[in-house]
Amino acid sequence: MLVAAHAVAVILVEGWSDQAALEALARRRGWDLRAEGIVVVPIGGVTNLRKFVRALGPQGLGLRLAGLYDAAEWTYVRRALEQVGFGVSRTEAGTEALGFFVCNADLEDELIRALGPAAVERVIEAEGELASFRSFQAQPVQRGRDLAAQLRRFMGTRAGRKIRYGSLLVEALEPDRVPSALDRVLAQVRA
Repeated sequence: MLVAAHAVAVILVEGWSDQAALEALARRRGWDLRAEGIVVVPIGGVTNLRKFVRALGPQGLGLRLAGLYDAAEWTYVRRALEQVGFGVSRTEAGTEALGFFVCNADLEDELIRALGPAAVERVIEAEGELASFRSFQAQPVQRGRDLAAQLRRFMGTRAGRKIRYGSLLVEALEPDRVPSALDRVLAQVRA
């Protein structure tokens, strides 16, 4: 587990796309997370949360911790934080008080809703992938799904695409349209 030697705070995220989005948002705001001693660490899925909290939090290196997680994972996150003695939470608001913020349903969903599907299609077009997306939409399993669901699924269909679009979608956002979970997790560690 690699954490910068001068780190004072860590944001735990499920994957690389979450890391890319948070780092892009910080850059947009003119923040140098590394200079502030803040590291965004992808943990390889929520099931690894307990291990990382134990190693990096009060029982380990003693770093300030925060995190992002998908809505479907709330019960697991709550239980993992409690089991390692990080804090007890019976509600999403309680988990947020501990510094762990929910993306509803996940990061891609948050970004698609914040931008709007038409703007996301423009980002895909600017990346030269609109024809690929149209082919994807024509697949029988996609035909009955709404545009936002198709966009979400498309981002996960090729290695590296979710990571690339994590930062691209953040860069396309108007400053007042940033999903609150992203703003709040950064504020938690910058406080």
